[in-house]
Amino acid sequence: MARKKFNFESALAELEQTVEQLEEGEFDLEASLKAFEKGIKLTRDCQNALQQAEQKVNMLVQKNGEDTLIPFEEHNDD
Repeated sequence: MARKKFNFESALAELEQTVEQLEEGEFDLEASLKAFEKGIKLTRDCQNALQQAEQKVNMLVQKNGEDTLIPFEEHNDD
């Protein structure tokens, strides 16, 4: 069975909606626990997607025409 492609923006929007529902107290205890579990999974999925994107950026950054690994947070355009 083919795995569905992860969509960061959709997952983030779903996470935000879940958090809002939890904050508003819309759920009973059982539903709150399930929503919390779903939120944790979405958070981890989003973190993994961000880490993969950062790795791609690190791999693509070039300095002086040579491939150079430059950590994303340290890169300056100065």
